Amino acid sequence: MKRHINTARDTNDQPVELVRSWASDIEDNTLEQALRSARSDAVSGPIALMPDAHWGMGATVGSVIPTKSAIIPAAVGVDIGCGMIAVETDLATSDLPDNLGPVLRGIGKAVPAGFDRHQHATDRANVWLRDHPLDTEVELTTKQVRSMGQQLGSLGGGNHFVEVSVDENETVWIVLHSGSRGIGNILAKAHISRARDLCETTERALEDRDLAYFLDSDPQFQAYIRDMLWAQDYALENREQMMDAVLASTGAAVGRPLVERRRINCHHNYTEREDHGGHSLWITRKGAIRARIGDAGVIPGSMGTSTFVVTGRGNPDAYNSAAHGAGRRYGRKAAKRTFTVEEFEASMAGRMWQASKAKELLDESPMAYKNIDEVMNDQADLVQIEHRLDAIVNYKGVS
Repeated sequence: MKRHINTARDTNDQPVELVRSWASDIEDNTLEQALRSARSDAVSGPIALMPDAHWGMGATVGSVIPTKSAIIPAAVGVDIGCGMIAVETDLATSDLPDNLGPVLRGIGKAVPAGFDRHQHATDRANVWLRDHPLDTEVELTTKQVRSMGQQLGSLGGGNHFVEVSVDENETVWIVLHSGSRGIGNILAKAHISRARDLCETTERALEDRDLAYFLDSDPQFQAYIRDMLWAQDYALENREQMMDAVLASTGAAVGRPLVERRRINCHHNYTEREDHGGHSLWITRKGAIRARIGDAGVIPGSMGTSTFVVTGRGNPDAYNSAAHGAGRRYGRKAAKRTFTVEEFEASMAGRMWQASKAKELLDESPMAYKNIDEVMNDQADLVQIEHRLDAIVNYKGVS
């Protein structure tokens, strides 16, 4: 449940609400980072911390940041438009083969995965790029331009994944997590650097240089918005193309085409202009999904736990938002120091996954993440659970 955090006073010596937190499990450095963001001159109201909040580069992961006439590029982050897609199929558990190895291998062939692995640009990728040209002021090399097509339809690495999951009704779902790949990263970093330079040149006060911002009166503001919106569209299309490929490969593995009953595709790293409390605001969700009344969303745990399909409750205190996942408890290096491959393998029992790559995937083990059930309990006033999905096949990008 929500708690208010007041650590400042206005000119009349009255307490000022800086942060609203739904997190029952939160680290001190995470809260300190959120408070720094909330004190920024760019921010136009209390920051909402989701129950999966943890420290992040630029701004807190799992934070919802309202601004009126400014944008903080680092708060959106470097994987612009990163998000989730889930499809409910007509398959039942009984339709799946006893040996799920071919399903996993089929996904691996259908979806290039890993930070450096992609493909020759497909016809579909080329058509999308032709119809959605990138009009940017950021200078791109020939290789970077070419990679836009090569990476459209690829997963990436880190916490991005594809899963075949089963809900409480024994219905099979395909779930996928990915973003705007290399081009989103390039655009984001360029604009973050420009924002830092601008704030330094104009002597705008910053507690943290990662909170550098553009005002809507700055020429750089519209340039960033244009590139950000394009990257969000790219990320959405990237998930669509991969999902179609996984549906086809899974259908081939089970011996018949899959019928799609429902598709949900939502960002959790983005900003959008919205009305809240009678004010038009930019709402930046860094590791959070929009959860207006009736909004469908997908909230994954770790690779060894459950994913939840939800509908929003439209809580105005959270700017109609909810958590985007379990949230990390351990950083990648700390996870590899703390946990063993044997513990990881035990936590993945009963699933088909890339067990031969356990050492490389150790930083993604379930123990490195917060308890997804606690996260869901903390946000009972933000979303309603429709389905709980348990993965039976997990595929991630590894070298």
